[in-house]
Amino acid sequence: MTIRPQDLETIAPVLAAFAISQTAGTDNLKDSDIGHAVTLTDNYTVGPCTDGSVLLGKLVSLTLTDADDGERVATVQIGGICRLPVSATVPSVNNRVVGGANGTVKQAPALGGNDPAGGNVARGHVLAVHGTTECTINLG
Repeated sequence: MTIRPQDLETIAPVLAAFAISQTAGTDNLKDSDIGHAVTLTDNYTVGPCTDGSVLLGKLVSLTLTDADDGERVATVQIGGICRLPVSATVPSVNNRVVGGANGTVKQAPALGGNDPAGGNVARGHVLAVHGTTECTINLG
């Protein structure tokens, strides 16, 4: 009997809706960003993860169309297990992550001394690494 592959991503994801950050009246998240990492940019507002940003979760869906700037709502997976794109430095199993460039995540940096005011910026627990393109992470 073969062992059935595990699909941990189907275990009770926690989803929440957020407004989308804008630059000069244009939404900073588009349909092509679905599946990428997002961060909080303001009260109840998300945008793509940038280098060193705090990971909120995975962009799951957007309402309306790319042409509807200012009217769309983002659904974000903020808890549970998901796959996210990675950038250098690619995390290893058991690492925590921070935002990388363009909606990716990367290995959290080493902290010197104490955690910064407001808490540690690292999030999650890397469960698997899929080459240099994706990792599976428990968002908590």
